[in-house]
Amino acid sequence: MVVGPNDKRLTTNDDFHMRIAYLECFSGMSGDMFLGALIDAGVPPRLLEETVAALGVGAHLEISRVVRSGISATKVDVWVEGEKDLPREQYWAKQDVARAPSAAKSKHENGHLHDHDHLHGHEHEHSRAGAPAPHTHKHSRGLSEIREIIGKAAVSDTSKKTAIAIFEALGAAEAKIHDTSIEKVHFHEVGAVDAMVDIVCASVGAEALGVDEIVCSPLNVGGGTVQCTHGTFPVPAPATVELLKEAPVYSTGVQAELVTPTGAAIVKTLAKRFATFPEMKIEKSGYGAGSREFPGHPNVVRLTLGEAAPSLTARAASETITVLEANLDDLNPQVFGYVMDRLLEEGALDAFGMPVQMKKNRPGALLTVLCKPEDTSKLTELIFAETTTLGVRRRDEVRQTLARRWENVRTQWGEVRIKVASMNGTVTNYAPEYEDCRRIAAEHHVPLKTVIQEATRAYIGSPQK
Repeated sequence: MVVGPNDKRLTTNDDFHMRIAYLECFSGMSGDMFLGALIDAGVPPRLLEETVAALGVGAHLEISRVVRSGISATKVDVWVEGEKDLPREQYWAKQDVARAPSAAKSKHENGHLHDHDHLHGHEHEHSRAGAPAPHTHKHSRGLSEIREIIGKAAVSDTSKKTAIAIFEALGAAEAKIHDTSIEKVHFHEVGAVDAMVDIVCASVGAEALGVDEIVCSPLNVGGGTVQCTHGTFPVPAPATVELLKEAPVYSTGVQAELVTPTGAAIVKTLAKRFATFPEMKIEKSGYGAGSREFPGHPNVVRLTLGEAAPSLTARAASETITVLEANLDDLNPQVFGYVMDRLLEEGALDAFGMPVQMKKNRPGALLTVLCKPEDTSKLTELIFAETTTLGVRRRDEVRQTLARRWENVRTQWGEVRIKVASMNGTVTNYAPEYEDCRRIAAEHHVPLKTVIQEATRAYIGSPQK
């Protein structure tokens, strides 16, 4: 219900009783913290233990109760080959002595340091002392092998797809940072096992929650610096920054890495939106503990389950869009029409013009474009290239939209698509697609208004209506 790769649907609220989960990352987010919160919120520990066994990678879970700054929480540790996962700084503290000779030996044997060594210990929370040296393909797994292992596991197809999507998000972030392809990204053998356990268990556990969506709070990323394979970096680590693009983040000043790349990848894939605590009828909550203790700061993540309040489910979906504006007082009107067409062809959600009175009492036009944030640069360049404006204003706004779907109806001249809008499962608006009607009218020499009327009658009388 809640998850699926690339399933970033907005809340359409077609159900009156929508169950939601709210993930509060006031002390960051990591894979093991999320697993602890899932169990604490009611996901059976046996389900996650069976999931680990189904992977067949020689790992097992250790589940315990701990207290973090007075908060009782569930702690999940992953054990692989007799070693327990460690926070990154503890891993490197134990590796410092052995790391230099291992790297030197690998460089001598192979002639270079492999560019995937950044994933040794995962640029991820589950590095461990005593792990093999990072610089050999013998001890690494690529995404293709990881996909194969997950694909063979005895878990649901939905969980498999979600887990693979999380891994691919993690790999894509690392590939971009290191200027390589996602298929060339390799995970150190032990780190890959930790990551697979966290990610597959997170996918199975999220599905088991039985919620319609997971909403995430802004994330506290921490501060200070962290040691990575390639040196010391500021917190958040490079992969975490890449994964959390467009997500709201902040820091309370805790000098530690609070959001790990694995935690960021899980949030990026599972959370449908970021918001403050939503209106809901709380059913239960769970706390997942991190490994470290911070004085006066509970190192936990909280997962709260409940039913969305009726006032919330009655609302339309929300999304962030970018608004571009430009004032034009010396543009040929013929060019204006061309620019509008080009903007729509290049992905603008909408484009329109309004007459305005400009400085020196010149009549002009205000060009307004609505677009997805990721299309902002492309469409701004188009406006500069095709119009005479010297400046383009931009701002982000939140818009609410009704749930929309397409239905086909058959007329005597052919099929016409009907755009149907609904709220809470009730149809509020419907209209024949103009382009379909225009094409039929031209091909069959029928008045356009007649085609529109016929398509509307066909929809009103259809069984789906």
